[in-house]
Amino acid sequence: MVQMLSRWMVPAMIALRSLMQSGQTSRRGLFLRRGLAAAMTAALVVLVASPAAPQDEVPQLSFGVVPQQAAAELARGWTPLLEYVGLKCACRLRFETAPDIPTFEARLAAGEYDLAYMNPYHYTVFHRAPGYEAFAKQAGKKIQGIIVVAKDAPYSSVEELAGMTVAFPAPAAFAATVLPKASFRKMGFEVTSTYVSSHDSVYLSVARGLFPAGGGIMRTFNTAPQDVRDLLRILWRTAEYTPHAFAAKPTVAADLLAEIQKSLTSMAESPEGAEILAALGIQALEAAEDSDWDDVRALDINLLQSLEGP
Repeated sequence: MVQMLSRWMVPAMIALRSLMQSGQTSRRGLFLRRGLAAAMTAALVVLVASPAAPQDEVPQLSFGVVPQQAAAELARGWTPLLEYVGLKCACRLRFETAPDIPTFEARLAAGEYDLAYMNPYHYTVFHRAPGYEAFAKQAGKKIQGIIVVAKDAPYSSVEELAGMTVAFPAPAAFAATVLPKASFRKMGFEVTSTYVSSHDSVYLSVARGLFPAGGGIMRTFNTAPQDVRDLLRILWRTAEYTPHAFAAKPTVAADLLAEIQKSLTSMAESPEGAEILAALGIQALEAAEDSDWDDVRALDINLLQSLEGP
């Protein structure tokens, strides 16, 4: 009973919020708001009155998210997704991140996250050790690095950045750093790299004129603040590769992981799930397997050997 009511509460809360935001003042709208509020109140009474399951009976998993953006922004986007999946699977998924990408990499290497959302290169490294296994990815999408410049910058080609100082999130940020710099070398020029910790910091620093250009990806660019995006334009794009992985440590129970995978890959089928995904710049998720990242392995990148152990 408690689990059924808990799962009902998510769509009910979203429906009530939508009605309130719509500003409906009709008699029908008033009745709908009052009816939903009353039903939710009754459900909460039942939930509070029902015996709670012991804390150790509810599976609890940490979910690490690569810090492409500020921690507060990540939490705002990812917490609704984790709560949604947690209700569907009768488990608790705890949002975690790191102050910067190198710290996130060290925590992945130590296996500190039960589940994690990591970039494609990270997955190829931390699949080997400590054994993260991919189970989902963004559906029908490829990841592509971009180079952004100020909207009024004079550059018309990326080659004009030769010898300049360019902002990047971190040395092993796959699409935002690794792909552009590898492409530049193949094109016969180099840039001086400055690492500013996150994608949002790249966009903001370029918008403020601190750097002539910076590296990012389309998803984080599209979710950056509008006033920052309005000051930027995309100068150049890399080739496309398999996107970020949702991956699990081998210690996660197989039956629970199957439920989590099913909940994630079916989110886009419900209005509330689609709304949560849209806030993250994602249309839908699909099941994934390790071989999906063979295109990344073919690049033979060796930037994190120090984290892989002997």
